[in-house]
Amino acid sequence: MAQTDKPTCVPPELPKMLKEFAKAAIRAQPQDLIQWGADYFEALSRGEMPPVREQSERVPLCNWAELTPELLKILHSQVAGRLIIHAEELAQMWKVVNLPTDLFNSVMNVGRFTEEIEWLKFLALACSALGVTITKTLKIVCEVLSCDHNGGLPRIPFSTFQFLYTYIAEVDGEICASHVSRMLNYIEQEVIGPDGLITVNDFTQNPMVWLE
Repeated sequence: MAQTDKPTCVPPELPKMLKEFAKAAIRAQPQDLIQWGADYFEALSRGEMPPVREQSERVPLCNWAELTPELLKILHSQVAGRLIIHAEELAQMWKVVNLPTDLFNSVMNVGRFTEEIEWLKFLALACSALGVTITKTLKIVCEVLSCDHNGGLPRIPFSTFQFLYTYIAEVDGEICASHVSRMLNYIEQEVIGPDGLITVNDFTQNPMVWLE
């Protein structure tokens, strides 16, 4: 067969298109990812809206549990404070709580995780399946991570919030780094108290904080 030195031309819009597809797949949690993906790109080729369904519109699957903050809390407690967890162990934990395998694979693909997974990054992407916006996603992450059992507002260390917001914004790809930096600087200087903690209301109810 004849060889050719002609370089492969990758359309400049392809990376963004694939990123949007991956995020949509996490939120839609399709039962048949391959068929859903085919329908997704076929709709794009026709200039139509891709088949991205909200969770409330999904048909419940009898064999799988629905992803909830409560199930993510269970997983977080099982990780037991570790920063890194092996993919095989996490996959088994995911299976034990009966969450969809396709969703696990989608999170793995979006995060480009390999054998060793940074748990907080994985958790953030899993929460994005529940949160339509970055603010909503961070609210859910905060609720999952909060150890305040006294009935107060969920709160986490600002350093953890900073790490998560920066990562989620980077994966999202729609928010410029300067905006992220500006918001974090404002929160650190004007919102965070001596305890170094941030509550949900600090970034959901403050009109000066716009994370999107």
